[in-house]
This record gives sequence, structure tokens and C-alpha cells, in this order.
Amino acid sequence: MIDFQSLARLARREVRRKQARSRFPSIAQTTLPILFANSFPKSGTHLLTQILAGFTRLAPFSVAGLEPVRSFEGESGRLRQPATLARELQRLKPGDISYGHVLAYFETLPLLTAEGMAAFFIYRDPRDVVVSHVHYVTEINPQHVHHRYYIEELSNFDQRLETSLRGLPEARNPFPDIRARFEPYLPWLQRPAIHSLRFEDLVEQPDAAMQAILAFVRSRGFDLHISDDEAQKALMTGIDPQQSPTFRSGKSGAWRVAFQPQHKELFKSLAGDLLIQLGYETDHNW
Repeated sequence: MIDFQSLARLARREVRRKQARSRFPSIAQTTLPILFANSFPKSGTHLLTQILAGFTRLAPFSVAGLEPVRSFEGESGRLRQPATLARELQRLKPGDISYGHVLAYFETLPLLTAEGMAAFFIYRDPRDVVVSHVHYVTEINPQHVHHRYYIEELSNFDQRLETSLRGLPEARNPFPDIRARFEPYLPWLQRPAIHSLRFEDLVEQPDAAMQAILAFVRSRGFDLHISDDEAQKALMTGIDPQQSPTFRSGKSGAWRVAFQPQHKELFKSLAGDLLIQLGYETDHNW
């Protein structure tokens, strides 16, 4: 069956690439790396993609406009085949800017670390992630596969937060607990060819985060023709968190208000040393 929507996206991508080349005729598009924003869901994906879109002001980069590369189906929540993700990643061309939620599979690891790819992995305090997940499922996305369950079967925020922590392993469309959800992404943190960054650093230390992003893209083959200060301003220009469909407060630490003592204990029992691995805590006494 012909997917006319995908064909249309590909055609529009080529138009954008041609327009980008016309803006920077002296820079060969084929010499540019692919910019790819990978993330753990609810961790600032849209904020990072807005920053990467700023590279269109520096060189013939262009936002690909293709479907995000997601490890899970949007409607059903089912796990997608690694080979399918690999094919979608292989559609990207030099100078494309794209994003997704891609697990560190055997098939995807070499693609996002390959020469000519500048891939980022953004993550966030998992405690804030589960709070954001509750708001997303119940308030922001009524089409979410678990929306009705959260609204009809769970009577209050505390129950919903507990469910976002525990997961729904026995449901028709299951999802695992917070630790199990994060684990398949952890290998990205061990790859020098991936630039890992925290959502909190983008929000709280944007200047340092921008400098690190620029340095990483340069290390992946981009020859910056202007000063770092000018480039940093270009990246900052497009940031508008209010345009993100999942953005609520843009702040870290919301879990401190949302978590009751039982949620803290449940998180600790499920997540183990995850917060220590990610650098959010030094021990379990939080």
C-alpha cells in the first residue's frame, strides 16, 4: 500500500533542502552532519529540537519534517521493530535535522554513532518525568492509549502518579515501570560519539549547554564560519518553550511537590540506583 503522506513529507523535505542550499550557496550541504535529537520521552525533546533548528541560521541545515523515529507506536504503545527504526534513520541526509525516541538497539547504535551523524541524547530527572507523564496522559493528549484508563479507572493524582511509576504490565497495551522504561536508553550515555545532556542544564545553565552543543557539532564535522558568541545567539533565537505541546512549567523539581512519602518509597524500590547513575543523587537518602 502506497503511503502518500510519507511521500508528501519526503517531497517537502527536498524543497526545504533546496531552499537551504540557496541561502548558503558557498557551503556544500553534503559536508554537513545530520543533527538528531534523541530523548527519553517527556525529557525536553521539543526544547532541544528548537535549539538544533537554530543551525538553519548558520549553514544549509534544514528541518527534515519527517515523522519522528519512535521506538513505540504512538496509538497502541507497542514496541516497533529495530529494523524499522534503522530504515527510518537511514532516510536522513547530510544537513537534515530530526528527532525521536530511539532505544539503544544493536541495529540503532551504529547508525546514531556513525561518521556524519551528530546525535544528542537528552534526559531528565525520572521523578519529574513521571509527574510530566501523568499530566500528559490525563490533560494534554486525550488520544493517548492510556488516557481513558487514567481518567476513568484512577480517581486522583496520587493514584495516577503511582501508576506512572509502576507501569501497567498486565494491560492490553502494557508499559513497564520507570526503571524498566529508562534502562534501554542507558547505553547512549556510554557512547562518546553521542552528546548526552540533561534537560535541567538546558533550562538552568543555557549558555554552557549551548557552548557544549556547538563544540559537539563541530567535532562531528561542522566547520563553523562565525564566532561562538554569534552562533550561540542564533541557536537561542528559536527557543520558545510555549510552542511545545508537552511543555508545562519548564522547570525542574516539580516532583518535590507532587511526591508523597509513599511515592518516594515506591520510586526507590523500583528504580534502585538509577538516580545515582544519572547524577541526580549521590545516595538513597532523598
